[in-house]
Amino acid sequence: MKRIALTSLSLALLGAAGAAQAQTSVTLYGVIDTGLGYVSHANADGDHLFGMINGTLSGPRWGLKGQEDLGGGLKAIFQLENGFDPGTGRLNQGGRQFGRQAFVGLSGNQWGTVTLGRQYDPSVDMVQGLTGDNYWGAAFATPGDVDNYDNSLRVSNAVKYVSPVFSGFQFEGIYGFSNLAGTTGQGQTWGGAATYGNGPFSIAASYLYVNQPSANRSVITWNSPSSDSLFNSIINGGYASSKAVGIARGAGQYVFGPFTVGASYSFAQYKPDGFSSFGEQEKYQVGNGYVNFQLTPATLLGLGYTYTHASGDTSANYHQVSLGADYSLSKRTDVYAVGAYQHASGSQRVTNADGSQSKVDATASISDFGFDSGRSHQELVIIGLRHKF
Repeated sequence: MKRIALTSLSLALLGAAGAAQAQTSVTLYGVIDTGLGYVSHANADGDHLFGMINGTLSGPRWGLKGQEDLGGGLKAIFQLENGFDPGTGRLNQGGRQFGRQAFVGLSGNQWGTVTLGRQYDPSVDMVQGLTGDNYWGAAFATPGDVDNYDNSLRVSNAVKYVSPVFSGFQFEGIYGFSNLAGTTGQGQTWGGAATYGNGPFSIAASYLYVNQPSANRSVITWNSPSSDSLFNSIINGGYASSKAVGIARGAGQYVFGPFTVGASYSFAQYKPDGFSSFGEQEKYQVGNGYVNFQLTPATLLGLGYTYTHASGDTSANYHQVSLGADYSLSKRTDVYAVGAYQHASGSQRVTNADGSQSKVDATASISDFGFDSGRSHQELVIIGLRHKF
């Protein structure tokens, strides 16, 4: 990250409102992560793909964050974070200028932090860091990201509170407003999480609830005003008309010597109502484990396994094995290679091109890359370069 001193010129550019003080600081930061990848059976016809696959370990981004010391342990804070595709230069997160994060708030040493705006949900803040996703990103993620393991979802119009750390324990909560008049209880998002760390051992748990207004829902499009869509692949795309989604997650991690071992479990419920295209609740249970080995100070190796079981409206099983190797060229630049194999069995609900739905044999689709294999198995290999600034 690069620290920018607020000189008189930069204050003229950034502080037109005249509120900047001597204790104010602003940081410009970012990540560019791009690679070359191979995907077997990358579409419904079973064709193979070789090309650029970006954002595997880290979502490409640039952002500004800053703080102003208000005295007495109180600070004003803000963060603006843009997500983009380095292969094309296009905006991610639905084309939003600051789609990853955009918030302002107050932080106190004694009482914690309150922020308002577009933000990560508590499961991302507290649970994700204890999973394989924290090290290997999308290559180790849940098929279809049905449990927000890889942060497909962010919360808009949100108020979030994060507590101070009390002897290793910390908690947070979030509420996203629908901002729709006359729709009390519809279109909002809320959740909470808690974490505890003691030396090499850490645990965390969370719950997230999102819903969308009942009327005028599309079969193929999630339109909650407070949360992004989780329905981005063949795995769960048939449930975009869900009235609500509830996700409970838990994770633990232990570090000993050069090894880091972690495990997580999640239970996601996709709930219908009279406007949904399906009548019975769909449930996903996901178990994940990983082992990292720090071979040298610059070389990290990883092995992960994810088992996903769908039940209710359909019945399907997804077994996924992931491998990773990362080599640091410097503190800011690394090269990596990741690979994954997935096998699917059972049945899925899918949305057809004409908007109708049907149940078909389960199709493999590794993590949340979104490639519909049209087959029961899929393989993926990516070699990439990541630079942080």
